[in-house]
Amino acid sequence: MKHFLLILSALAIIAAGLGTTRAKDAAPLSDDPITEQRLIVISEEMRCLVCQNESLSGSRSDLANDLRREIRTLIKEGKSDDQIRSFMVERYGDFVLYRPPVKPITWLLWLGPFVILLVGITGLMIYLKRRNYAVSTAALSDDENRRIDALLKESTHD
Repeated sequence: MKHFLLILSALAIIAAGLGTTRAKDAAPLSDDPITEQRLIVISEEMRCLVCQNESLSGSRSDLANDLRREIRTLIKEGKSDDQIRSFMVERYGDFVLYRPPVKPITWLLWLGPFVILLVGITGLMIYLKRRNYAVSTAALSDDENRRIDALLKESTHD
């Protein structure tokens, strides 16, 4: 039984070693390293339209693969980085960019968080003022004042 377990564990170690020795590095999709470097720089500035919180270069969705292939084709055609960005924006809108330009159509995108924060702070201040005013203007009746005085006198005598 001991020999059987020893042989079984040796085979498992050999099988695990074969799997790692056969692993290869991922081959770049382009033969030109300069094209790949430009692709990475451009796609880092763009958002994956499927994942939305990942850059185009980091996403593994099918659409991201297609968009990277399209960018690679445009690079090989000799397009500049700005021409490629313009092409992507024309096709998919400003949303494809991680930093869309500030223009009237994107004002809400840029200013929206600040407006929401300002409205929240204003609402909180109004609430706190009303609450403090209600507490400070709550007057006690004469009967309540007499009872408080009586309780205070009793506590000082103890």
